[in-house]
Amino acid sequence: MTFSAKDMIRQRKSVRTFDGRSLSDADRKQLEDYINTLTNPFDVPVEFSLLDAKEHNLSSPVIVGENTYLTAKVKREGHYEIAYGYSFEKACLYALSLGIGTVMLAASLSRSTFEQAMNVQTDEVLPVGSPAGYPAEKRSIRDSLMRKGLKADERIPFGKLYYNSTFENELTKEAAGVFAEALEMARLAPSAGNKQPWRAVLDGDKVHFYEQKSMKVSPLGDIQKVDVGIALAHFDMTMEENGYAGSFAFADPGIQAPSETYYIVTYERER
Repeated sequence: MTFSAKDMIRQRKSVRTFDGRSLSDADRKQLEDYINTLTNPFDVPVEFSLLDAKEHNLSSPVIVGENTYLTAKVKREGHYEIAYGYSFEKACLYALSLGIGTVMLAASLSRSTFEQAMNVQTDEVLPVGSPAGYPAEKRSIRDSLMRKGLKADERIPFGKLYYNSTFENELTKEAAGVFAEALEMARLAPSAGNKQPWRAVLDGDKVHFYEQKSMKVSPLGDIQKVDVGIALAHFDMTMEENGYAGSFAFADPGIQAPSETYYIVTYERER
């Protein structure tokens, strides 16, 4: 890892107001080199590009001062949403380490121009895109109002996201042990509408992750699974940074879950 994931996660804020400068050649090359080698634990290839906004007529009505967009496409295959979210968040965290601001956008993109620029095929999807630039010193009024409306700096309490053995027992940070910081970093993950749809159950050396669905699935796929993928990236990167090895597997433990809460994947720490 070429940067501290934990530091970037704590610093990360969605940026919608940029200072108008183009990316420096050095920063652009470093970011391109990074996204061209990105992988994820779910073995789903995600194809990234950095695109010039003017050249491709790319825009979003909620963004000010952007010149470049980071985006990616993926084939509609098993677990593509969580793989996409995981990979895209790693790209955003690396961008932040270079001083580059980002914000994941779905509904507010000029979607047809993004899909044309990325040559999205019928078996592919482009769930989100993000401006990539240097943050302005002051947020636009629209940006400030959006953050306030979304309660962007608020997060669901630890014990309401995470559980011990069953969904009936709230998990404390003390009981979470070696997983505590990784789960806290996952708690800080951004999500569509700040819904924070991930849930997790601690089970010995395993953590079972779930999606609490509160939004309809769109033609782009389940955007809330993309959000779960973002949280999984925070969790996995923190475990790695803290010196723990582990892996993901799709092995539903059969734990009774609340309504509209669905199993996603299990992380198991190596002893």
